Amino acid sequence: MSEAEQAANKATIRRLNDAINSRDAELIAKTIDEVVAPDMRVGTPLPLGKTGAEAQKEVFARLHRAFPDLHVAVEDMIAEGDRVACRNTVTGTHRGEFMGRPPTGRPITYNEMFVGRFAGGRIAESWGVVDLLGLMRQLDAPPEESAAL
Repeated sequence: MSEAEQAANKATIRRLNDAINSRDAELIAKTIDEVVAPDMRVGTPLPLGKTGAEAQKEVFARLHRAFPDLHVAVEDMIAEGDRVACRNTVTGTHRGEFMGRPPTGRPITYNEMFVGRFAGGRIAESWGVVDLLGLMRQLDAPPEESAAL
């Protein structure tokens, strides 16, 4: 894959993150439709009953209901061949139900890493590692303890 294609793939990831950070549900869905293959293979376990681009839409809809001010900051982005890897820091405030936890009003910060494989300019496969344990500790811990996490 050429350097120009790798740069275009990185730009696609930035575009998707910009849409996610806009918190605009219509823009997020439209962007996912444009940059994610409808049948994208999702290598991260998701208890959704949906796959591909529809699973991605559902993930962000749920995250934005739980954390209306959700923000994904890309810390590192590396492209090689047909893959782009990102290390992200995610922040927000727990204002809605999340994984059975009622809103706490607590700020959250967690880390995640994703690798996407591109085909035809779209994300065809995605694998992710999310610090869900760290996130859940912040939601379950008393306020003085979650500040120390």
